[in-house]
Amino acid sequence: MMLSIKNQQIYKNGKPFFYYADTCWSAFTNISNDDWKYYLNYRKQQGFNTIQINILKQWDASGDDLNIYPFPITTNEDGSYSFDYSTLNTNYFDRAEKMLIEMQKRDLVPVLVLMWANYVPGTWASHIAKNNLFPYEAIEKYVTYVTKRFKKFNPIYFVSGDTDFPSEETTKYYRKVFEVAKQNDSNALYSFHIKGRFEQLPDEFKNKIDFFSYQSGHNFEGQSTAYKIPIHQRILGFNKPIINTEPCYEQISYSRNMYGRYSARDVRKASWSSVLSGANAGITYGAHGIWSWHHTGATFGIVEGEGFDAPFDWHDAIHFNGANDIAFLKNIILREFPNGCSPTNILINNEESIRSAFNKTRNKLIIYVPTNTKINLKDFNFDETNSKVKVIDLLNHNNKSLNWFKPKTLDMSNVQADSVIILSKE
Repeated sequence: MMLSIKNQQIYKNGKPFFYYADTCWSAFTNISNDDWKYYLNYRKQQGFNTIQINILKQWDASGDDLNIYPFPITTNEDGSYSFDYSTLNTNYFDRAEKMLIEMQKRDLVPVLVLMWANYVPGTWASHIAKNNLFPYEAIEKYVTYVTKRFKKFNPIYFVSGDTDFPSEETTKYYRKVFEVAKQNDSNALYSFHIKGRFEQLPDEFKNKIDFFSYQSGHNFEGQSTAYKIPIHQRILGFNKPIINTEPCYEQISYSRNMYGRYSARDVRKASWSSVLSGANAGITYGAHGIWSWHHTGATFGIVEGEGFDAPFDWHDAIHFNGANDIAFLKNIILREFPNGCSPTNILINNEESIRSAFNKTRNKLIIYVPTNTKINLKDFNFDETNSKVKVIDLLNHNNKSLNWFKPKTLDMSNVQADSVIILSKE
């Protein structure tokens, strides 16, 4: 299996590969072997092709009873803990390798985070982390070990997890991680997973990554970054693939202890808004209870940080409907836009949240309509005389009838939730 980049798309064995990832950061520390196989089988049949995993202990994972970690651990009464980063726990990595073998059997691509922000000095997470920081001098041994061991699984690497770059020391750490990883697995694809609503990646990294990863995240006021960040990156001239690798998770609460949870419809909105706005190489899904691998009654979270309400038990979270909605997105894009789509950058109905994209030859147009309304196409070369039109109900996954209200205006359909409209030149 070989992954490669061509223009704004990822290719797998020479064919377009729409990155559709599930978020399972806590897999290596929290999931039993039997549960892992069940999870992989279920996600595979839903249409996922990629799983995002933290190689190290996820700092805000739910409580676990496996008690296996990448390094020897000392826990304290106040809940803090320290790792002996000089000693690799080979039993942990043996187990992780067996889990990756199960992914390989199912033709699932692992996306592995090398060093989450809580391990790195200067980051926002380092100030509230309960763990000791990773010593700079221990980076080479750890990164060499994991990249040499896991390269046979053809992973994608996130050099960072949820990070910012507030200091030269932070950048120095990630520079070392990136350099060592590239030395040992030069054929892999690399990106940086950065903190929510953030797009400031140091130029030295941005010039070397294979694709740009961002997260619109879980802040209620920041949901428009799903489309604003990729639009801005394209304006800046970034012409490699872009992926929103952490849109709002289904049923996660609004961050910073704000009351409310994101619904499947919210997830659809963030996902479609991303893909039609320049983040067109794929999308990630997350379920609140899967990423932290939560069992009812387990501990959860770092309240002082992002401040999220309790997750669902993973047995329930795996069945959230939103995963099928985003698989449906993937199928629509692959069927209708096999060579990718590009944002039109045309404001429709004077409403930013209505997003649209063309195919390469601009004879096909797709419009995401978050709330049903008539659509004015006055700024497009599509009208009643030259176009076929269809509307897809994103809640029920059905095609609905759609008529023209005027030669350049589409009437409302009877879709009660959100929809996509596809126009094709005849």
